[in-house]
Amino acid sequence: MPGLLRGVARTAVIAGTATSVSNRVSRRQAGRWARQDAAQAQDRSTPPPPAPTSLAPEEEMSNKIAQLKELGDLKARGALSDSEFEAQKARILAS
Repeated sequence: MPGLLRGVARTAVIAGTATSVSNRVSRRQAGRWARQDAAQAQDRSTPPPPAPTSLAPEEEMSNKIAQLKELGDLKARGALSDSEFEAQKARILAS
């Protein structure tokens, strides 16, 4: 009988420890998820940054020309492949 009682007590201690650890992990995860949800809600509630003020057409064109010259220099130095150059050039001209 003492062996049986010792086995039952041991099982109860192990089960209690497992339950305690499981509850602690669950609370920690719930807290982490709550913080993530709050951060996402805060990100959604902040207004988007204001659109940049439009430049005069001459300034905008000279800005694009400067960007294209810089892009050409990068291609000439071998920093950009032909496809990268074309993609960036199209992006600059579309803006």
